[in-house]
Amino acid sequence: MALEIDGKVSRVLPEISGQGQNGTWKKQSFVIETLGEYPKKICFTTWGDRTDTVKTLNEGDRVSVSFRLESREYNERWYTDAVAWKLQKLVNPGATTQAPANEEVTKTEDAPVLPENKEEDDLPF
Repeated sequence: MALEIDGKVSRVLPEISGQGQNGTWKKQSFVIETLGEYPKKICFTTWGDRTDTVKTLNEGDRVSVSFRLESREYNERWYTDAVAWKLQKLVNPGATTQAPANEEVTKTEDAPVLPENKEEDDLPF
């Protein structure tokens, strides 16, 4: 099951690292705010080399996050994490510069659709 959500970065949290049984590990979390009528804030976690991508984010950047949900039990309580495995910056609407060829340009939902001028219609009715 592929889960993906678009939003605006509201906060980038500090990187956390440590030493484990399999060597050194690092993780970094970031918070996005969803777009739409009822915005929600969601905290995502990245691990390992994916933390380098999070370091390039700034507050206000539009992003698309592909993620998986993971739950675990500890002392008869359940904890759920949203782990980001793919992070892509989106082009901001109204930006005047062109996006690089490898960056995906997306159509935004928050741009209103204006009705066409009825005087210029070529329809026969």
